[in-house]
Amino acid sequence: MMEIKEHDFSSPQQQSIKGIVILFADSIQEFVRAMWAPILLLLYKLDTTKLGVVGLIVLGVTVFLITIAYLQYRNFTFYLDKKQNEFIINKGVFKKSKITIQLSKIQQVTINQSLIQKLIGVYSLDVDTAGSSKKEVSLRAIDNDLAVYLKETLLAVKDTTASQLHPNPNSEHPFIKLKGLTLLKVGLTSNYGRSIALIIGFFASIYGGFQDVIESKTVDEAFLNTWIDKSMAFFSISVFVFLGLIVLLLFNLIRTVVKYFDYTIKLDKGALAISQGLLAKKNTLLRPVKVQLTSIRQNYFQQKLNLSDLVIKQATSANPDQNPSKDSAVDVPGCDSEEKETLLKMIFSTQPQFKEILKPNIRFLIFAFLLGVFMPVTVFVGFWFFGFSHLEHYWIGVGFYCLLVSVLVFFRYKNATLFLGEEFVAVKQNAWDVAYTYLETYKIQGVTTKQYLWHKKSDLVHLTLHTAAGDLHFNYVSFSRIKPWIDLWLYQVEQSQKSWM
Repeated sequence: MMEIKEHDFSSPQQQSIKGIVILFADSIQEFVRAMWAPILLLLYKLDTTKLGVVGLIVLGVTVFLITIAYLQYRNFTFYLDKKQNEFIINKGVFKKSKITIQLSKIQQVTINQSLIQKLIGVYSLDVDTAGSSKKEVSLRAIDNDLAVYLKETLLAVKDTTASQLHPNPNSEHPFIKLKGLTLLKVGLTSNYGRSIALIIGFFASIYGGFQDVIESKTVDEAFLNTWIDKSMAFFSISVFVFLGLIVLLLFNLIRTVVKYFDYTIKLDKGALAISQGLLAKKNTLLRPVKVQLTSIRQNYFQQKLNLSDLVIKQATSANPDQNPSKDSAVDVPGCDSEEKETLLKMIFSTQPQFKEILKPNIRFLIFAFLLGVFMPVTVFVGFWFFGFSHLEHYWIGVGFYCLLVSVLVFFRYKNATLFLGEEFVAVKQNAWDVAYTYLETYKIQGVTTKQYLWHKKSDLVHLTLHTAAGDLHFNYVSFSRIKPWIDLWLYQVEQSQKSWM
C-alpha cells in the first residue's frame, strides 16, 4: 500500500503557487457571468476603428483579475489547531474573514481535479460540514500528497462501528470497479425520458401529415405537387429527428463515460473511498455511520441486465429549513446483485428487517389520476370547445397521453409501499425507475404528519420523516397504524447512544 507522506499543519501555510492560475480562471468565469450582457452588447456594436481601445480594456481587465487572483492566493492560509481540534482558514482580499471548523462537524472531504487542475498538476479539496448546506471551504490548488494527508487528518475521527464491520479495511484493491461494458449499459439505460418525448413528437408529426391528406376532398396536380414537396420536407424532418435521437443517446453515453470513467470503490479505514471521472477527477470518502438515506433504483431494462443504481445521501445541514446540498448524494451506478449486497452490508450494521407493510389508500390513485389525466384533458377539451377547432387533429395524441399516464399512475400506486421496522423504515416508490429508500430509525431528526380536514374521517395522513440529508415522504397512510411506530421511533431516538455524525 502506498505510504502517505506526513505534513505539518500546525502553522499557517499557503496553497501551491500554481493556484494563481486556478484563481485567475475562476475570476474570469465569475466576471463573464456577471458581465455577459454588456460584453455581448459591446461585441454587437463593436467599431473596427476602435479595436485599440477595446484591446486596452481587455488588457486592463486581465491585469486586474490577475492581481485579484494573486492577492487571493497570498491571503489564503490554512492550518490545524490540534489543541482545539479545529481547522482554521484565513482568506479575503478587501474583506478579511476567518473560518473555524470543528473537526467533529466535518461530514465529508472530497478531492477533485478539473481539466485545468489536471493540466497544471494540482488538486482541490472541499470540506462539507453538518452546519452548512454548501461547501464550507475549498482549497483550490494543493499537491496530491498534501491533499490526501490533509483529508486523512480532517477525518481522523474514530468510527468504532465501521471498524467493527471491517476488521481489515486497509485493502488497496477495489471491491467495485465499473468495466467498460457496464458503463455502456448504464449510458444506454439512463435519461430515456427525453428520448421518449422525441418519439412521441415524431409520431405526432406523422399523424398530422396523414390527417391533412385524408381530409382533402379534391386532388389535383397542383395539390399533388405541393403534397410531394411537403412529404419530402417531412421526410427530411423525420431523418433529422431520427438523427437527433441517435445523437441524444450518444450524448447520454458520452456523459456517463466522462462522469463515471474509472469508477472504483475501495476500503479505506472503515470508509468507502470512491474515485471517478475522465476530464474532472473526483474523490469522495464515504463513512457508513454518516449515511442518512440509501436508495436502490432499477428500471425494467436495468432489471433484465442485472444492474442497479445506488444513491447514498450523507448529512449536510443541521437546519431542516435548508435544502441539502446535491453534493451530499453519492451515485454508485451499474451495480450487479452481488455488489449491491456488499455495499448494503458496508453501510448498514445489520440486515434491514421489517414487521409491517402498509399500502397507500385508494385516494392516492384517484388524486394522481385527477391531477395527471383528468385536469389536462379537461383543459384541452375546453380550448377545443371554445374555438380552437384545429385541436381536433390531436385527439389521437390525447388518447395516447391518457393511456400512457394512466398506466404510469397505476404502477406508481401499485409500487408505493411503506416498510416498517424497529431499526429500519423503507419506502418503495415510482412507476418506472422503481426505488427502495432505506432509513435507519435512530437517524430520524423529526416526524411530521399532515392531515387535511377531509382525510380525518378516513383516518389518513401524509407522513414525512426528516433527516439531515433530506426528507422521506409517504402519502395517504393510515394514521392509527402508523402512530405506534412513530412513538416507538421517537422514543428510540431519544434513548439511542449511537452517533450519525
